[in-house]
Amino acid sequence: MILARIIGSVVATVKHKSFHGRRIFTVEPVNEKGQKLGQAFLAFDDDIRAGEGDTVLICREGGGCRQIWKDANAPVNSVIVGIVD
Repeated sequence: MILARIIGSVVATVKHKSFHGRRIFTVEPVNEKGQKLGQAFLAFDDDIRAGEGDTVLICREGGGCRQIWKDANAPVNSVIVGIVD
Protein backbone atom coordinates (compact mmCIF):
# COMPACT_ATOMS: atom_id res chain seq x y z
CA MET A 1 0.00 0.00 0.00
CA ILE A 2 1.19 3.49 -0.80
CA LEU A 3 0.03 7.07 -0.33
CA ALA A 4 -0.70 9.08 -3.46
CA ARG A 5 -2.39 12.30 -4.54
CA ILE A 6 -4.94 12.32 -7.35
CA ILE A 7 -3.77 14.73 -10.04
CA GLY A 8 -6.32 14.08 -12.78
CA SER A 9 -8.89 11.77 -14.30
CA VAL A 10 -8.70 9.58 -17.39
CA VAL A 11 -11.40 8.98 -19.99
CA ALA A 12 -11.36 5.69 -21.87
CA THR A 13 -13.88 4.98 -24.61
CA VAL A 14 -12.79 1.37 -24.93
CA LYS A 15 -11.77 -0.63 -21.89
CA HIS A 16 -11.55 -4.18 -20.58
CA LYS A 17 -14.86 -5.57 -19.34
CA SER A 18 -13.49 -5.66 -15.76
CA PHE A 19 -13.08 -1.86 -15.84
CA HIS A 20 -16.68 -0.92 -16.71
CA GLY A 21 -18.28 1.25 -14.03
CA ARG A 22 -14.94 2.12 -12.45
CA ARG A 23 -13.25 5.51 -12.65
CA ILE A 24 -9.59 5.83 -13.62
CA PHE A 25 -7.31 8.48 -12.12
CA THR A 26 -3.76 9.67 -12.64
CA VAL A 27 -2.03 9.66 -9.25
CA GLU A 28 1.42 10.59 -7.97
CA PRO A 29 3.07 8.89 -4.99
CA VAL A 30 3.62 11.17 -1.98
CA ASN A 31 5.16 10.84 1.48
CA GLU A 32 3.35 11.52 4.77
CA LYS A 33 4.09 15.25 4.36
CA GLY A 34 2.52 15.35 0.89
CA GLN A 35 5.82 15.69 -0.99
CA LYS A 36 6.04 13.97 -4.38
CA LEU A 37 8.01 10.70 -4.30
CA GLY A 38 7.97 9.26 -7.81
CA GLN A 39 6.41 8.97 -11.24
CA ALA A 40 2.66 9.29 -11.78
CA PHE A 41 0.65 6.18 -12.64
CA LEU A 42 -2.98 5.13 -13.18
CA ALA A 43 -5.22 3.80 -10.42
CA PHE A 44 -8.85 2.70 -10.34
CA ASP A 45 -11.49 4.01 -7.94
CA ASP A 46 -14.04 1.30 -7.29
CA ASP A 47 -16.52 2.83 -4.82
CA ILE A 48 -14.34 5.17 -2.75
CA ARG A 49 -15.55 8.31 -4.59
CA ALA A 50 -12.19 10.03 -4.45
CA GLY A 51 -11.57 13.17 -6.45
CA GLU A 52 -8.83 15.36 -7.82
CA GLY A 53 -6.56 16.69 -5.06
CA ASP A 54 -7.43 13.93 -2.57
CA THR A 55 -4.66 12.01 -0.84
CA VAL A 56 -5.51 8.33 -1.12
CA LEU A 57 -4.28 4.91 -0.05
CA ILE A 58 -3.58 2.61 -3.00
CA CYS A 59 -3.13 -1.15 -3.22
CA ARG A 60 -0.39 -1.73 -5.85
CA GLU A 61 -0.27 -5.53 -5.97
CA GLY A 62 -2.21 -7.37 -8.67
CA GLY A 63 -3.37 -10.28 -6.52
CA GLY A 64 -4.63 -7.97 -3.79
CA CYS A 65 -6.42 -5.76 -6.31
CA ARG A 66 -8.15 -8.75 -7.88
CA GLN A 67 -9.27 -9.92 -4.42
CA ILE A 68 -10.70 -6.46 -3.67
CA TRP A 69 -12.64 -6.57 -6.97
CA LYS A 70 -13.56 -10.25 -6.53
CA ASP A 71 -12.46 -10.81 -10.16
CA ALA A 72 -9.65 -13.34 -10.59
CA ASN A 73 -9.15 -12.39 -14.25
CA ALA A 74 -9.04 -8.58 -13.97
CA PRO A 75 -5.85 -7.09 -15.49
CA VAL A 76 -5.38 -4.60 -12.66
CA ASN A 77 -2.52 -3.65 -10.34
CA SER A 78 -3.53 -0.31 -8.75
CA VAL A 79 -6.77 0.25 -6.83
CA ILE A 80 -7.68 3.15 -4.55
CA VAL A 81 -8.83 1.64 -1.26
CA GLY A 82 -9.29 4.72 0.94
CA ILE A 83 -9.17 8.50 1.26
CA VAL A 84 -6.76 9.96 3.83
CA ASP A 85 -8.43 12.64 6.00
